Amino acid sequence: MTAVQRRPSVFRIPGYGAYWTSYSVSSFGMYVTALALQVLVLLELGGTAVDVGLVGSARWLPYLVLGLVVGVLVDRVRRKPILVGADLARAGILLSIPVLHVFGLLNVVVVVVLMLLFGTVALFGDAAQQSLLPLVVPRSRLLEAHAHTDKSDAAAQTLGPTVGGGIVSLFGAAAAMVVEAGARIVSAVAISRIRVIEMPPAPESRSIRRELAEGLRWVYRHRTLAPLALGTHAWFLANSMLTTVFVSFVIVELALDAFAFGLAIAAAGVAAFVGASISIRLGLRFGVGPVVIGCHTLMALGCVVIALAPPVAADTAGEFWPALAVIATGQFAIGLAMGASNANEMGFRQAVTPDHLQGRMNTTIRSINRAMIVIGAPLGGALAVMLGNRPALWIAGAGFLLIAAYLMISPFRGARHVEVD
Repeated sequence: MTAVQRRPSVFRIPGYGAYWTSYSVSSFGMYVTALALQVLVLLELGGTAVDVGLVGSARWLPYLVLGLVVGVLVDRVRRKPILVGADLARAGILLSIPVLHVFGLLNVVVVVVLMLLFGTVALFGDAAQQSLLPLVVPRSRLLEAHAHTDKSDAAAQTLGPTVGGGIVSLFGAAAAMVVEAGARIVSAVAISRIRVIEMPPAPESRSIRRELAEGLRWVYRHRTLAPLALGTHAWFLANSMLTTVFVSFVIVELALDAFAFGLAIAAAGVAAFVGASISIRLGLRFGVGPVVIGCHTLMALGCVVIALAPPVAADTAGEFWPALAVIATGQFAIGLAMGASNANEMGFRQAVTPDHLQGRMNTTIRSINRAMIVIGAPLGGALAVMLGNRPALWIAGAGFLLIAAYLMISPFRGARHVEVD
């Protein structure tokens, strides 16, 4: 850690400040939208937990259908213009939600269609964003760069749901979409100010089939990247189940309002900030493998705590606080795990991947991750309906524990960060 502390701040690297600004404002808007969208479906449009899962699946379905091909395309072209265009397109889609709501044209089916469009645009934008960062900062600084974006993401996770809950309570869930729309516009302006040299491969060397196969081989034949990728896929399955069940558990079964729901999510944001703040020290001292394995185990513990939240008496004012305290504790454990893990995972996988494979590596892993959400979100909703919210939370927790066990017996357990350029 001493060597890292002596180096100038990563913010001194030209372009990183603009990248961080783009990431930070986008994250804030994203967390506002995530809360508002769930409340919109459940309360304002009369949907169920299954509908929440379907909307979540629609957001990520394009990754399953188009993700691998988009990775090839992003590796062929300049990434910055793609990211700017994707931000502006996402702003337009989000603004259409309150407009349609005002005219009485919004229902669950329309929201699903809009999320399909949003997810398609986001697929290109996310692939470009993840592939752009290794061009902005050296590979030896990727862990630090991700740690700072994770801290801003954690702050957004703390403030976003709280602000979002307040906006939803005052103006309605559809109106809250304006926040992320504005954030996406700011993000586009910030990215446009970054100066990077991008060198896509020559046209004569292009073959979609060959390039796609090259990306798949890199991810799933790599000694340490392959188990990380497989573990991450399973993590997204378990986490999408958790997220869907958590919404139904808190808003429907415990009958907490949007503001209380936002406070519970904010606890995860506070913890994620703490986790991101110590992620560099943990990763360099213990290695990326042990840190990620420990974080997945902590996620399982968080699920258990949430499932133990006491019921709320419907006729007794103020008795929701014990339930909220337990839920917030579980969310704190989950946020701490995510904050400490993400920078280590992202920094490692980008550092070990050559630049000409960054787009394909990122979208290969991300596409299967999102495919897991397409499966896990409605599955979590179905389990909540059939078995109840608490058993569904236990199942999600067991999933995180199994992932930690798999990584423990794989070569990834000894993975360490690249510390030189």
